[in-house]
Amino acid sequence: MTRPARNLLLLLLLQPLLALGQTEHLLLVGQAQLKFLLWPIYDSRLYSTDGSYRDRQRPLRLEIQYLRDIDANDLVARTGAEWQQHSVPVNKQERWLQTLSDLWPDVSKNDVLTLHIDLNDKSTFYRNGSRLGAIDDPEFGQHFLDIWLSPETSRPELRQALLGQQ
Repeated sequence: MTRPARNLLLLLLLQPLLALGQTEHLLLVGQAQLKFLLWPIYDSRLYSTDGSYRDRQRPLRLEIQYLRDIDANDLVARTGAEWQQHSVPVNKQERWLQTLSDLWPDVSKNDVLTLHIDLNDKSTFYRNGSRLGAIDDPEFGQHFLDIWLSPETSRPELRQALLGQQ
């Protein structure tokens, strides 16, 4: 194999790691599994710079590894239902849900969707390490995280596990 071909192959293999390179220094805060009755739906992991979570702390990363196939429309609808429970303003919900509809693909078993929120509150989504797109609205990231991390979450046991309290 020629040197340029070897370098290209190496670059292609490392691309998913390079895409998330800005977050590789983050430490695991906690992890949790969502089940519906007896069926596991996804595993989730929360990362921060110091391995702990404080409200509005940045940078932050939330990973969700799906344990079954799920249609993107179902993911977006579930996000909207959670935001309604959290009283997210309707105009913001509509705009953000449309953006998520455009960004998110259907997920297959073992796909990982990642949200990275940077120091400027820019929210970037990845699927299996490949960038899907970003939302620049500084309010979006916290409202999205609140689905899991707010004290008013619909899944308090998941919140405790993600915060490393179990």
